[in-house]
Amino acid sequence: MLSRVSDCLYWLSRYLERAEHTLRLLDVNVGLMLDRSSMSADRRWKRALQALGNPPEVEWEGDLYKIAYRLTLDGSNESSVKSCIMLARENARQVREQLSTEQWQRLNRLFHQVTSHQGNSEDFLVEFMPSVLDGIHLFQGVTDSLMSHGEGWQFIQVGRFLERASATALLIEVYHRDRLTTPDRLSEHAEQIELIGLLRSCTAFEGYCKVYTADLNYTRILEFILLNPEFPHSIRYSIDTVNAALEAIHKDAGRQWADDLMRLTGRLQSSLSFMQISDMLEQDAGEFLRTIVRQCHQIHDLIYARYIHYSVQMALAD
Repeated sequence: MLSRVSDCLYWLSRYLERAEHTLRLLDVNVGLMLDRSSMSADRRWKRALQALGNPPEVEWEGDLYKIAYRLTLDGSNESSVKSCIMLARENARQVREQLSTEQWQRLNRLFHQVTSHQGNSEDFLVEFMPSVLDGIHLFQGVTDSLMSHGEGWQFIQVGRFLERASATALLIEVYHRDRLTTPDRLSEHAEQIELIGLLRSCTAFEGYCKVYTADLNYTRILEFILLNPEFPHSIRYSIDTVNAALEAIHKDAGRQWADDLMRLTGRLQSSLSFMQISDMLEQDAGEFLRTIVRQCHQIHDLIYARYIHYSVQMALAD
């Protein structure tokens, strides 16, 4: 597969996953504002922005609609949902021949939905954001159902789950740091609300309850989101999927000089497979999570070095 095509499919998937993650965090924090008995809105929104990587010039100023607009429909914000979907569509346009008609139609519909909405109507928070989330899920479903699961689909898998692993690790690290550094201890009710918010931020509330019942325990929540091998939004599941997709690409491409990439993903996969949550908490859990984020960035860099921006000499040597 041409490196240009691989690059576009990879980023198409990453941008859509990033948009979904932003919408989910926004939706969860809007819902948490209904509970005024526990944590302050300032603390929650600052934490949410940290979990999104502190988007430039986006700050919580006490105006819910303003921050919602900045995170979703503000085209000047490069990390907004609108910008991500526009970039995803542009990448798709450049490799239109690789996508099915249904994929293109779903993505094009999503593009027109976010570019035509002004964000000034009453349905902005209630109807618009959930409908965009549905549109992203529909595109992902159509992609898995109708696209041949060859090399192009594998690059889409890598982009989607590498973005998910990195974003989830950052989210958990921010929550964990906030929990350790805040001197004020929350009441039992407030603690339960915050834990539900954390699970919902990872679409994990119902999945967690099916494994552990509704007994909300912080250690078990960390274990589920980090290490559960069957839950699609856990970090372990995401890295397992990235590793499997890269192995398929590596096998098809036959590039021995990508072995260092496979070793890096294999080490990360092994650390998650054999990790016990008690061991992580006894050490520096925050550093462990930051290491996952760094390793995801290293995997991204090696993907580019080995499959996107590789030199002619490396290709000939292979």
